[in-house]
Amino acid sequence: MSSPKFSPLYRQIKELLLDGLRAGEWRPGDAIPSEIELAARFHVSQGTVRKAIDELAAENLLVRRQGKGTFVATHGERQVRFRFLRLAPDAGEPVSPERRLLDFRRARAGADLARVLQLRTGDGVIVLKRLLVFDGDPVVLEEVWLPGGLFKGLTAAAITEHKGALYNLFETQFGTRMVRAEEKLKARAADAAGAKLLGVEPGHALLEVERLAYTYGDRPVEWRRGLYKTDRHYYRSELG
Repeated sequence: MSSPKFSPLYRQIKELLLDGLRAGEWRPGDAIPSEIELAARFHVSQGTVRKAIDELAAENLLVRRQGKGTFVATHGERQVRFRFLRLAPDAGEPVSPERRLLDFRRARAGADLARVLQLRTGDGVIVLKRLLVFDGDPVVLEEVWLPGGLFKGLTAAAITEHKGALYNLFETQFGTRMVRAEEKLKARAADAAGAKLLGVEPGHALLEVERLAYTYGDRPVEWRRGLYKTDRHYYRSELG
């Protein structure tokens, strides 16, 4: 019989804080209680709480603000803004793109999509298609699939009017925060329709990126596929 795994006390406090995030006790942008208050609440030392918060901050779930406290991170934070958009220009710093919505519709999940998003076949989903434009140059063509029940009330107008990242809209309007993602990359030749939208010739080499994004509790809540034009950009990854 295997022995139960030992979990350090700060990790137990970390899980309790995550429980609060999952339950919506603290929403994106909210301040969490001070370390002293949390230490009293959980009957542990302030140092134990600090270590738990340090890990959550390193995972971009919380953010410390000097002289103000600790807050639930949002996708509007400078240090988080490019966490999921990993395309960077060959020269200069990453910039936020112009986002053009090409299509927005409601559909039914097929068996494959239902399996990926942990839905039932036939459940409602939202499908949108967008073009990301950097300095007037269309660089990313992407399709996004979302669970319809989770994003009930989402409209094309809301997406078009929102000026920031899509994930920022999801957390502010629907209380759903993307906390991690899995990606698969593959070389792909542009078809005629994609080539026209990206301003290249059919057959042009593109980078295809498939992403499955998760919210708290490892719940998958978005699947997207993007075609990236990398003539003047590269896809960056941080390891370790």
